[in-house]
Amino acid sequence: MPFRIRPDHSFTAEFRKAAAGQMSHAIRTLEERPEGKHEAIHAFRKNLKRVRSLYRLVSSEVPEFRERENARLRDLAMSLSAIRDATALIETVRYLKTNARNTAEAKALGRIVAALENRRDHMAEAEADIDQKLAEAPGVLRDAIAAVEEVHFNGGPRRNARLVAKGWRDTTSKARKAIEHCQAEASAETFHTLRKRAQDYRAYQRLLRPLWPAAMKAKYEVTSSLIDLLGHIHDLDVLCALVEAEPQHFPNADDLARLLDAIIFRQQEDRRAALERAEDVFGDDPQEEADRIELLWRAQVS
Repeated sequence: MPFRIRPDHSFTAEFRKAAAGQMSHAIRTLEERPEGKHEAIHAFRKNLKRVRSLYRLVSSEVPEFRERENARLRDLAMSLSAIRDATALIETVRYLKTNARNTAEAKALGRIVAALENRRDHMAEAEADIDQKLAEAPGVLRDAIAAVEEVHFNGGPRRNARLVAKGWRDTTSKARKAIEHCQAEASAETFHTLRKRAQDYRAYQRLLRPLWPAAMKAKYEVTSSLIDLLGHIHDLDVLCALVEAEPQHFPNADDLARLLDAIIFRQQEDRRAALERAEDVFGDDPQEEADRIELLWRAQVS
């Protein structure tokens, strides 16, 4: 089901359809697992991120609902994250290997990949309750869908336009602040915050595509490229933390030194590129963008 809100339809019905559609898709993915357990978890988490972004968009109108249901979905996603996160670290080192600066580094990173695959497989064996968690997750999602059916938006078209515009403005304003923090302090936390706001922004471009299809599609593509860069940066930060917390997985000191050197180099390159891309994505004034969204919404319901 498309993740869309159409201005010329009931806002309540469109909100419910968008949220329930994503969660229903997540249920089917978890129950059917067409590409296996780990890919099912990955797809399910993406569905939940979209729903949580939607809840942020309307949070000023339904703050208690948003706080409660955001926590429900966040906790559910975290309960199934460990194995998927372990797989993401393997993909991160493969990314480093693809961009290796010489043959020796590429070979060392290949051995690191094997070590991380070993770690993931041991985790999978140890996490005996993963199947039970997968079996229980659809029930939690069905409860979340039922909660969505209790949400009502009582405003007319003008109020709905202001609500959507406010959510858009708040997200882009927070993204601008995140960029400033990244420029002042290039920490894992600041870049992760920017990534979350970029993910919200992309979700809104998909959600509100009916307002201005061509422009929203173009924005979606450039925002996606920023999120990809920020995703690499986040995964590199997580990999650094793992090396510090669990050094026993990397007994070869030379391989570990090459891994850390590759991480530092790639972090610097990706952070520089991400900040340049972020300026392109969030270059417009947040209030002006929000005003434009409000005008486009009103034009479709007038």
